[in-house]
Amino acid sequence: MAASELYTKFARVWIPDPEEVWKSAELLKDYKPGDKVLLLHLEEGKDLEYHLDPNTKELPHLRNPDILVGENDLTALSYLHEPAVLHNLRVRFIDSKLIYTYCGIVLVAINPYEQLPIYGEDIINAYSGQNMGDMDPHIFAVAEEAYKQMARDERNQSIIVSGESGAGKTVSAKYAMRYFATVSGSASEANVEEKVLASNPIMESIGNAKTTRNDNSSRFGKYIEIGFDKRYRIIGANMRTYLLEKSRVVFQAEEERNYHIFYQLCASAKLPEFKMLRLGNADNFNYTKQGGSPVIEGVDDAKEMAHTRQACTLLGISESHQMGIFRILAGILHLGNVGFTSRDADSCTIPPKHEPLCIFCDLMGVDYEEMCHWLCHRKLATATETYIKPISKLQATNARDALAKHIYAKLFNWIVDNVNQALHSAVKQHSFIGVLDIYGFETFEINSFEQFCINYANEKLQQQFNMHVFKLEQEEYMKEQIPWTLIDFYDNQPCINLIESKLGILDLLDEECKMPKGTDDTWAQKLYNTHLNKCALFEKPRLSNKAFIIQHFADKVEYQCEGFLEKNKDTVFEEQIKVLKSSKFKMLPELFQDDEKAISPTSATSSGRTPLTRTPAKPTKGRPGQMAKEHKKTVGHQFRNSLHLLMETLNATTPHYVRCIKPNDFKFPFTFDEKRAVQQLRACGVLETIRISAAGFPSRWTYQEFFSRYRVLMKQKDVLSDRKQTCKNVLEKLILDKDKYQFGKTKIFFRAGQVAYLEKLRADKLRAACIRIQKTIRGWLLRKKYLRMRKAAITVQRYVRGYQARCYAKFLRRTKAATIIQKYWRMYVVRRRYKIRRAATIVLQSYLRGFLARNRYRKILREHKAVIIQKRVRGWLARTHYKRSMHAIIYLQCCLRRMMAKRELKKLKIEARSVERYKKLHIGMENKIMQLQRKVDEQNKDYKCLVEKLTNLEGIYNSETEKLRSDLERLQLSEEEAKVATGRVLSLQEEIAKLRKDLEQTRSEKKCIEEHADRYKQETEQLVSNLKEENTLLKQEKEALNHRIVQQAKEMTETMEKKLVEETKQLELDLNDERLRYQNLLNEFSRLEERYDDLKEEMTLMVHVPKPGHKRTDSTHSSNESEYTFSSEIAEMEDIPSRTEEPSEKKVPLDMSLFLKLQKRVTELEQEKQVMQDELDRKEEQVLRSKAKEEERPQIRGAELEYESLKRQELESENKKLKNELNELRKALSEKSAPEVTAPGAPAYRVLMEQLTSVSEELDVRKEEVLILRSQLVSQKEAIQPKNTMTDSTILLEDVQKMKDKGEIAQAYIGLKETNRSSALDYHELNEDGELWLVYEGLKQANRLLESQLQSQKRSHENEAEALRGEIQSLKEENNRQQQLLAQNLQLPPEARIEASLQHEITRLTNENLDLMEQLEKQDKTVRKLKKQLKVFAKKIGELEVGQMENISPGQIIDEPIRPVNIPRKEKDFQGMLEYKKEDEQKLVKNLILELKPRGVAVNLIPGLPAYILFMCVRHADYLNDDQKVRSLLTSTINSIKKVLKKRGDDFETVSFWLSNTCRFLHCLKQYSGEEGFMKHNTSRQNEHCLTNFDLAEYRQVLSDLAIQIYQQLVRVLENILQPMIVSGMLEHETIQGVSGVKPTGLRKRTSSIADEGTYTLDSILRQLNSFHSVMCQHGMDPELIKQVVKQMFYIIGAITLNNLLLRKDMCSWSKGMQIRYNVSQLEEWLRDKNLMNSGAKETLEPLIQAAQLLQVKKKTDDDAEAICSMCNALTTAQIVKVLNLYTPVNEFEERVSVSFIRTIQMRLRDRKDSPQLLMDAKHIFPVTFPFNPSSLALETIQIPASLGLGFISRV
Repeated sequence: MAASELYTKFARVWIPDPEEVWKSAELLKDYKPGDKVLLLHLEEGKDLEYHLDPNTKELPHLRNPDILVGENDLTALSYLHEPAVLHNLRVRFIDSKLIYTYCGIVLVAINPYEQLPIYGEDIINAYSGQNMGDMDPHIFAVAEEAYKQMARDERNQSIIVSGESGAGKTVSAKYAMRYFATVSGSASEANVEEKVLASNPIMESIGNAKTTRNDNSSRFGKYIEIGFDKRYRIIGANMRTYLLEKSRVVFQAEEERNYHIFYQLCASAKLPEFKMLRLGNADNFNYTKQGGSPVIEGVDDAKEMAHTRQACTLLGISESHQMGIFRILAGILHLGNVGFTSRDADSCTIPPKHEPLCIFCDLMGVDYEEMCHWLCHRKLATATETYIKPISKLQATNARDALAKHIYAKLFNWIVDNVNQALHSAVKQHSFIGVLDIYGFETFEINSFEQFCINYANEKLQQQFNMHVFKLEQEEYMKEQIPWTLIDFYDNQPCINLIESKLGILDLLDEECKMPKGTDDTWAQKLYNTHLNKCALFEKPRLSNKAFIIQHFADKVEYQCEGFLEKNKDTVFEEQIKVLKSSKFKMLPELFQDDEKAISPTSATSSGRTPLTRTPAKPTKGRPGQMAKEHKKTVGHQFRNSLHLLMETLNATTPHYVRCIKPNDFKFPFTFDEKRAVQQLRACGVLETIRISAAGFPSRWTYQEFFSRYRVLMKQKDVLSDRKQTCKNVLEKLILDKDKYQFGKTKIFFRAGQVAYLEKLRADKLRAACIRIQKTIRGWLLRKKYLRMRKAAITVQRYVRGYQARCYAKFLRRTKAATIIQKYWRMYVVRRRYKIRRAATIVLQSYLRGFLARNRYRKILREHKAVIIQKRVRGWLARTHYKRSMHAIIYLQCCLRRMMAKRELKKLKIEARSVERYKKLHIGMENKIMQLQRKVDEQNKDYKCLVEKLTNLEGIYNSETEKLRSDLERLQLSEEEAKVATGRVLSLQEEIAKLRKDLEQTRSEKKCIEEHADRYKQETEQLVSNLKEENTLLKQEKEALNHRIVQQAKEMTETMEKKLVEETKQLELDLNDERLRYQNLLNEFSRLEERYDDLKEEMTLMVHVPKPGHKRTDSTHSSNESEYTFSSEIAEMEDIPSRTEEPSEKKVPLDMSLFLKLQKRVTELEQEKQVMQDELDRKEEQVLRSKAKEEERPQIRGAELEYESLKRQELESENKKLKNELNELRKALSEKSAPEVTAPGAPAYRVLMEQLTSVSEELDVRKEEVLILRSQLVSQKEAIQPKNTMTDSTILLEDVQKMKDKGEIAQAYIGLKETNRSSALDYHELNEDGELWLVYEGLKQANRLLESQLQSQKRSHENEAEALRGEIQSLKEENNRQQQLLAQNLQLPPEARIEASLQHEITRLTNENLDLMEQLEKQDKTVRKLKKQLKVFAKKIGELEVGQMENISPGQIIDEPIRPVNIPRKEKDFQGMLEYKKEDEQKLVKNLILELKPRGVAVNLIPGLPAYILFMCVRHADYLNDDQKVRSLLTSTINSIKKVLKKRGDDFETVSFWLSNTCRFLHCLKQYSGEEGFMKHNTSRQNEHCLTNFDLAEYRQVLSDLAIQIYQQLVRVLENILQPMIVSGMLEHETIQGVSGVKPTGLRKRTSSIADEGTYTLDSILRQLNSFHSVMCQHGMDPELIKQVVKQMFYIIGAITLNNLLLRKDMCSWSKGMQIRYNVSQLEEWLRDKNLMNSGAKETLEPLIQAAQLLQVKKKTDDDAEAICSMCNALTTAQIVKVLNLYTPVNEFEERVSVSFIRTIQMRLRDRKDSPQLLMDAKHIFPVTFPFNPSSLALETIQIPASLGLGFISRV
């Protein structure tokens, strides 16, 4: 078909645009040959007339169909041209956020200027092992392709990363190296991959800087060779660098920075170790402040400095060398601050004692005066003499800067050499992958020597790229046997010849540098004379004589000649270098050793960058003249040699290309500037690749893909069984021009545009079919609509007519009813009017009569009140007149009486003054005196009598006085009581008075209240009616509220139930997480254990000579030994030398589970130590009491005192020893937070193992001693009891037993000793048979036994009392807490009250459950301990009885009564035990485990037979009470199972078999352990078979751990088998034929979705699942365990499928979603067939199901977005957005997901808290549990087949 035929109406084209480069338009009419104008319609809605070029008459580029837009590979586009490439990149970058795109063999990487989550380890694992075309484009895909080709073709590889500054070259190279380090690992324990990655921060700090285009721009090129060994593991690396930009050290443009290391130093200047450098802020130094931008946003230079130092340490650069590097760098900064002052025009000086120069000299260790002199002078040497010439200020400044650049370049070289030494490996390198991170094509306004060298290098690389692309194209054509036609492509060899050939630009530049007076101008003239008008690629600017233009492959570049010669010479004053070489600082002269050795070119350009080559190991030595000559090589010559060496390396490898594109110049994230992108695409060769591909047959389809895609264009008769012939026949009909396609061997090749034509035909055919389908469906729908409308019309008519009839009847009824209503209404109105008038008349009469009566009443009341007022006034006036009269009369009487009294007083005063008065007074005085004298005498006589009477009465008085006093006191008391009673009476009287007043007041108030009550009653009656109405309303509201409360209660109940379920789920999740962490630790321990074994084997193989006496044992054995030695009650002393003989086993890495068990054991030891301490204290108290008693009898108790004191001292010393050891153990355990504490050989590890071993041994020894003493006591008691002749001793013993007080026993014991003290004979010689001695010993032992029993009873009573007190206290606290909770709940609203009560009840029940479980565990432990003690006592007693019977003489036997002996009767029935000899243990393990074939056992014998046999052997060892045999058998079994799994661990059948048997063995140990929890389902016969002597709970834990390890190994085997099938079967295979459409694949061919031979389908997966299930069922695996395995398998299938879906754009389509859902339904059907729907496997597929649904649902409106958010709850936000971005229409009828819709989804999901991780963890293993599953099989019925070779085992 002609290309012009495609330009029809509505065809879309690309037209040039000055702003957008290319703009899309649509044809408004068909193009006809000869038309000069095209009528176009632009996307913005404008019409345009596009004029064709009259000369070329080229039509605009056609636009690709929408289904091809956004393809992973640009070569898959039907139309290959610049606008199509640009548009495809923009759509992927802006709309889909995809930064990687293939362009044939090139990976185009666009810098997003944003951190993307696409470089994690999960992404690396997803790309590992995948074909390059199967996954979306990624730097990891390129790295994987290089790694795979290196391993497959055994050819070295190269990854060439190029692009502009800021395009992301360094980051891409870094990720490629990270991929190699992660995938390959290292061949040694030196972590070489970490060192390779650690070189990046060092090189970035010294070689990267901030520019206007990039904050971390690499200012040098580098080629890193990563070396691999024969197993393709990293063994080392080597780095070569090119063109370091030295000029940046002394000059930075605006908004740029110097190298990062200088700013890192300044930021860390305050560190103590950097004080000597005397640094400060970066603004203080001339070399760091010129750009004016010392800080990069988001970068902490101090932290980066720490990373740099850490990387240096990792690479082996010592601290001294690091400080030396920092000294030199600081010296460079200080050198930049050195200033010069001009003396005249030709000389300058430095100020004396110039501080910057002094610091520089101190840091460099050089002489100040000498350096100061040579900075201002230079030496000129002629043939005869030498001159020292001063230099000007400008020359001195330039010389200073040249020296700084030279020092930095040498330091850079030195660091690179040291990095290479650190990365060098002693192992021979088998192959390598090189990563080239080199500058891209550069063109600026002013281009100088640096840009010339860069563009020269890019010319060479572009030539190599073009040749490689051409070669690959030719190989593809020859492989498919297509006729090869020469494709014309751009060859830039002429440009390279212009630069590097003889008399080329570089040659002329070197020649001019040798001229004494050569200048840039003379060199420019030579260039004009040599190349102008002779070479088409060389031009001269019109307005300049100092510049030239070169036509490069990317663009024309104009170079300025100024500075070329100086930069090419790279001049540094030799005298300054000599001063530095004489430095006392040892590191500084090392930097300049290359100058003396004159090795291959490694010097740097003064112009800005340094070419470096690999330093040879043995530099050749030459003559001094030759050395000088070599030293004079120019920079251009050195760079050309380095470039040739690089090209030789690249040509010897298979190259892979990564082209980095910078989307914009402003570093905006996901912003695409079309102009800048096109410039870079043209410069990096991407468009050249497109042009070469388009020149031939760019579109390539396999025959099957073509048939599947274009089957719609074929008729049924055209379809043949031969797909190739079918395709040929169809193409001949569809495309008449046979030159447009070619048939290859496996593919069809199409020229450009033909696929678009076929797509057009296919779309037209589908469109026509759609129109026909639409026509038929629309007619059918309209017919159905018409019939429905007709039926509806008839129905409506019927209902309307009936309605009208009913309306008429209703009208008649209403007319009659209206007449009746009118009659009654009129009557009612008249009657109502009459009643109103009558009522009004009655009311008026009542009001008038009341008014008259009230007036009459008011008149009478007024007259009555007036009379009362008159009466009161008249009485008051009369009383006032009477009072006034009485007052006047009394006053007159008073005045008269006063006057008469005064007169009488005056008369009395006159009489008193007269003499007669006195005479009258003295008459009769003498008579009176005589009478008085007589009276005195009489009184004296009476006094004497009275004195006598007084003496008589005095005694009586005293007695009466006492009586009176007592009476007085009694009276006083009664008086006080009377007073109190009086007070009470008064108070009662007062209260009575108050009560009376209150009564009166109450009466008055009662009257008021009655009045108020009457009024209130009236008001109440009025309110009753209102309240009744309100009551009805309130009742209604109450009912509504009750209904609402009931609903809320239901809702709250449901909410609480939901919360309870959620909390339960959360607890289950936490439990699973904890279980998962434990199992991961167990897995890590297993891995370290295997690694230890491997290393041990390697060491053994390396040594070749086994050590004498050393027997290698599995590392688990040592851990088991150390673990179970602690748990055994009786330790065997034989274990001690075995542990000392194998010290190497102590170095096994400490498992965390073992560590936890050891901690638990330490706690138990501390408790036992506390018990021993209590026992010791008790012993000391007994000793003290016995001492007090023995002081009275020292001679009797002397020997026993010595024994007791010695015993006490021994116990004290042992106690101190245990204390010290436990303190050391605690100290060691407290330091366990350090990461190296669990490493072998760590102090904590050694202390732990040594102390625990010693404590265990000491404890066991002491336990043995105690047990022996107790057994002797019991045996002696039993020996005493049967002797009938010893009546006295028997009576004595009975008396002793009757004595309950220990004091009585002690007195009896002392009395017995006193009776024996008088005898001088020995105790043993008291009588013939030693009866008294036995009695004495018996009493002694009985005394001690009873004392200990009393002490224990006392302690038990105290403990019980303490426990009861604690319980009472806890009950009090619980009561208080309950009251507080009740008070709080009463304050809460009802809803919160219910929730709080439920929460409290849950908490209480949980606590009670935990307490009960703890008590149950303690009781179980106590019961087990007592059982063990009982068994040990019985055993010891039996042994001692046998020994005593042997020692008794025959005479004694005659005297003694014969005791009944229990002779065990031999059971005839089989007891379910197997007996074997100790030496047959290895044979048993070998036949039953190591050499057993699982398939034979699974088919012919009962499931779990090995487990039953092993358990029956363990039962027999337990029956014999042989703990050593039990331990040995269990340890050998565990180690043998591990050995088998290590040897055949990749065989599913073997792993499944031993997982089943291990679980069965574990269940047997539980079922027959004797614990009640495991004996519920046992029969009585099975309960008789329980273990009797040993508790193997800790061995059960070890077996559980072993089962976990086997399960994890089983999962890994499953994953390895299923992984190759999953992607092909679940994604690529077309289960429903014809649904999926196949799109063009481009050069990167993806895996075909059509099932070929050898490809996996869904049936393959189902068959494999059936195989797994049948094998597990045959092996008798527990059903619950099978469910867990199936759940894990389905998780692996879902995770791998979803991960590949998220990384494959071609799989994200509607049809693929249908395929996935169908495949998932088949898996669900398989689960239903196997009755495994409740296993949880279906839930693990939920993310995959939702992803498939997401591909199929509508994705347009907001409702669709809401539905997606609610539907995809198992997918994370990142996964949902990724699927929507990747969604690709396969047909034109589908639509892409708009960017706005994706943003809507993101906005709706922004509050969702989920993992930001994109991919699911396919390596995740669910935590496994082993539910107890008892066996109903009776042990005695098990038969051992002869095929097992266990004839040496006998049934018991």
